[in-house]
Amino acid sequence: MIHYLRIWLAGARYSIVRSMMFRGDFIMWGLVELFWMFVNIVAIAVIYQHTDSIAGWSKYEMLLLLGTSMLVQRMLMGFFWSNLFELGRNIRSGYFDFFLAQPGHPLFMVSTRKIDLDSILNIFVALAIVIYAARELGLDPSLGSLAAYALFVICGLILSYSMLLIVVSISFWTIGSQGMEGGYFTLAEFSRLPREAFSGVANVIFVWILPAVLISNAPARALISGFDFTSTLWILGATTVWLFIAITVFNRGLRRYHSASS
Repeated sequence: MIHYLRIWLAGARYSIVRSMMFRGDFIMWGLVELFWMFVNIVAIAVIYQHTDSIAGWSKYEMLLLLGTSMLVQRMLMGFFWSNLFELGRNIRSGYFDFFLAQPGHPLFMVSTRKIDLDSILNIFVALAIVIYAARELGLDPSLGSLAAYALFVICGLILSYSMLLIVVSISFWTIGSQGMEGGYFTLAEFSRLPREAFSGVANVIFVWILPAVLISNAPARALISGFDFTSTLWILGATTVWLFIAITVFNRGLRRYHSASS
């Protein structure tokens, strides 16, 4: 573990130095993400000028849900997205050989080589939204509820990572996966909606089969309603299954990889 921590710290140090070398790019993308978050908050404010509840969720409950979704997405973007997004291109160009020669498991090296500092900084903005919404709701969560919230956020991050890893790992079998990567973002949009808004086939698909809704709903519900043993078992089980599938798909693709470089 210390060996892998040193590898990650070296990559993080390189990413921070590089971000500071190109400060204009860093500031621009940080502001772009901040603007996107602001637009989503404004959308919630406008919608709730015309209604008091959506699927049983009040304005600040929805804001808490949105903040949680942003928190998970900013963590994914900050720590994993850029690395996984480049996987298909690296496989096609043969640059993937570089990761096979690194002093760590290829999956670890592929997933954590660099970080996006702008997204990581916006994690604190998402946390501020969650805290503000919780205060407006008058919540006084217990330590158990806070621990459940933190656990479910981590599970949401692992679920998001697993689904994205499965999508990009398809590049081992295909020419590219750009369209499917865009499809991941479409799927991730469902995490901003209340679980109660889904029924019938949509509930089966987006709650039970593709747990996109659980990513933010489970943590938000834990903060609002408190710890629930059944929900904890379900999200832990779903996280374990999806991570296992993702790792299996990546390892199968890795076994069939042939260098495309010279």
